[in-house]
Amino acid sequence: MERYIEIIRNAYEGYANYLWQEISFQYDYKPWWQNYFWALILISLLFLAWEWLRPWRKDQPKFRKDFWLDAFYMFFNFFLFSLILFNALSEVFVNAFNDFLGLFGLTNVVALEIGSWSILLQLFTLFIIRDFIQWWTHRLLHYSPRLWEYHKVHHSVEQMGFAAHLRYHWMETVVYRTIEYLPLAMIGFGIDDFFFVHMFTLAIGHWNHANIKVRLGPLKYVLNNPNMHMWHHAHDLPEDRKYGVNFGLTLSIWDYLFGTAYIPYSGKSIKLGFPGVKKFPKTFWQQITHGFRKRY
Repeated sequence: MERYIEIIRNAYEGYANYLWQEISFQYDYKPWWQNYFWALILISLLFLAWEWLRPWRKDQPKFRKDFWLDAFYMFFNFFLFSLILFNALSEVFVNAFNDFLGLFGLTNVVALEIGSWSILLQLFTLFIIRDFIQWWTHRLLHYSPRLWEYHKVHHSVEQMGFAAHLRYHWMETVVYRTIEYLPLAMIGFGIDDFFFVHMFTLAIGHWNHANIKVRLGPLKYVLNNPNMHMWHHAHDLPEDRKYGVNFGLTLSIWDYLFGTAYIPYSGKSIKLGFPGVKKFPKTFWQQITHGFRKRY
């Protein structure tokens, strides 16, 4: 037990130091531009400007409904949650899991070592496998009544904008990372250049939720996009699609392959949310504690 307490303490101290180094650029273990904190801000400002200059829904306010709530969610989910809870819990989980494997004489879960591959191939492999896992996890959030209660926070958005991307319940982070951990660990990912994959998927996530429209042509069958993702947030769906559609995070190809793609027409002005969204909690605290109490 003392070992795990020490792990928690070190995790808190380590992440607090990391966050301050990101904010102040006080690090020498990576290039100055590989900065998650300021990259998030820069990418968000670019999409904010894009929405203002070329809005898809021109009648939507520049600071749409719940914009500032979503802006806070960006920093909470991207940084503060890790500082408050997740980083320490994940360190305990990893060590406890390894200790459990040790009971059976297993000291290494790596089934495929890709460290000798080229960096580009490693990044591409990481991106494809991670996105595929996340697609199935996203479907699970819709199909499981318990997990859907947490996922409702993300679907409580009633006016779409880029910042809605990171409005989600903190339990989603726990679910995604728990499901991702073992398959990614078994492939031996320990890559330093994950920054590029993370920023690319972050930008696509912002784009999917942004009040913009871009014609992709045939690329729409590969990349998720605002028109497609709008239907994922639709309030009203056909009876045979009651668990949702368009589950892709970055790639749309999984939805086309598994028959969950659904774009009947332009989703520019469709109603967003879910049945009962008007009664759903509106404040940050009520939303992040939702799922443990009364259902809506």
